[in-house]
Amino acid sequence: MTAMTTAYATDALPDGTVDAVVIGGGAAGLNGALMLARSRRSVVVIDSGTPRNAPAEGVHGLFALDGTPPAELYGRGREDVRRYGGLVVSGEVSAAEHAAPSADGDLRFTVTLADGRALTARRLLVATGLRDVLPELPGLAEHWGHSVVHCPYCHGWEVRDEPIGVLATGPASIHHALLFRQLSDDLVYFAHGTELDDETRTRFSARGIRVIDTPVAEVVEDRDGGIGGVRLTDGRVVARRVLAVATTLVARTEGLAGLGLPMEDLPGGGRRFVSGAGGATDVPGVWVAGNVTDPIAQVGASAAAGALAGAHINALLAVADTDAAVAAVAAVAATA
Repeated sequence: MTAMTTAYATDALPDGTVDAVVIGGGAAGLNGALMLARSRRSVVVIDSGTPRNAPAEGVHGLFALDGTPPAELYGRGREDVRRYGGLVVSGEVSAAEHAAPSADGDLRFTVTLADGRALTARRLLVATGLRDVLPELPGLAEHWGHSVVHCPYCHGWEVRDEPIGVLATGPASIHHALLFRQLSDDLVYFAHGTELDDETRTRFSARGIRVIDTPVAEVVEDRDGGIGGVRLTDGRVVARRVLAVATTLVARTEGLAGLGLPMEDLPGGGRRFVSGAGGATDVPGVWVAGNVTDPIAQVGASAAAGALAGAHINALLAVADTDAAVAAVAAVAATA
C-alpha cells in the first residue's frame, strides 16, 4: 500500500556537517532524534510525510496516548525534536552514501534529497518504516486502515463483536484467525486457495470459526461506504463488516542502496534490514530502528527502538569526540 502524504512546516537544511541525519520521521525516527537532540547533538530528520499508519484513526496500545491520531502524535514529536535544537526537513532521500572521512578519520556520509539538496553527517539512523502489500483483490485496498485491518492489537478493540472475515494469505493467517477470534464470536476464515490441514480445521471448529474454501472474487461495499461482505467465485456473497488480512511486510529502501545495508527475507514473504544490538548494522556508522528492521513492532516498540539507537549513536560519537581531542592534544605536544 502507498502511504498517505502529510504536509507540515519544514526547517531549512543546515550548512556544514551535522552529527546525525535521521531518515524517516515516524515514531522510531523522531524518538531517536529526540535522544540525540537532548544530548546536544546536531541532528536533522528527513521526513517524506508518508507514515504507514496515516489511514488509521488513532494509535493504540501506547499508554497515556492511546487513541491519539497519528498526525497529531507525529506533530507533537516534531515539536519535541525542535524544542531541543533538532531540525525536521520535509523531503525524500534519493541517495545516502559513504563520503570521504574527516581529517582525523571520523566517518562521513552524504545524504541527497530528491530536489538536489544535500547534507553531510557523521552518523545515520535509518527509520524509513515499511509498506504493507495487500493481496490483489478488487475492492480490498479502498478500505485499508478502516474496514480492512491487519493487526489485532492495533485495531482489534475497535472491531470487537463485528462479523469479521479473515482473508488467508498464507500459514500466518491461521494464528491471525485465533487472535481475531478473541475479539468476535462471528468469525469466518476464507481459505482463498491456501492449504488448511485436518488438525487446523478441527481446532477452528472447536472455536466456532467457520471455514469457506471457495476463493474470494471481490470485496463488496455497503451503502455507507464500508465493507458489506465478500463475493465468492461461485457468486455467493458472505456478509462481513471487517476483513483481517496478514499483509506482506516490505522495508522501505528507496535511496539507501549506496549504504550497502544487509537485508534478509521474512517468513511468508517480505524483506527487512538486518540489525544487531541497539539497531546497529554491519555498516559502521549506520543504525536502523522501527519497522524497517522489526516489521511487527507497534508504535511504542518502534519509538523505544529509536530511543535506544539514538543513545547508542550519541555514546559512540562521544568516544569519537574524545579520540579526536586526544589526538589534537598529542599533535600540539609533538610540535612544541
